[in-house]
Amino acid sequence: MIYITQLIYLKENQEDVFNQFEAVAIPLIAKHNGRLLLRVRPDATAMIEQDIEKPYEIHIVEFTTNAGFESFMQDEERKQFLHLKEQSIKSVWLMKGEKL
Repeated sequence: MIYITQLIYLKENQEDVFNQFEAVAIPLIAKHNGRLLLRVRPDATAMIEQDIEKPYEIHIVEFTTNAGFESFMQDEERKQFLHLKEQSIKSVWLMKGEKL
């Protein structure tokens, strides 16, 4: 298994556009042998300590293989909606790892 953690930062007033992209992208994860484990929108009260900007959302996704993750990233249906991602997302921290 491979695990992907994303800290997602949005451009101002682009929440609706981001949600349009997620409505397409999230269901495609399963097509590539993946599973969304966690999708969180932290608020200020959830932060105990921080030295970075609070992300809009945090995602944890698992894929059975790295090839599944790469296949998801190259999915043609997903690519058709990347303009929504580019319009709405300021930046993403993407971390790949394994469960210990």
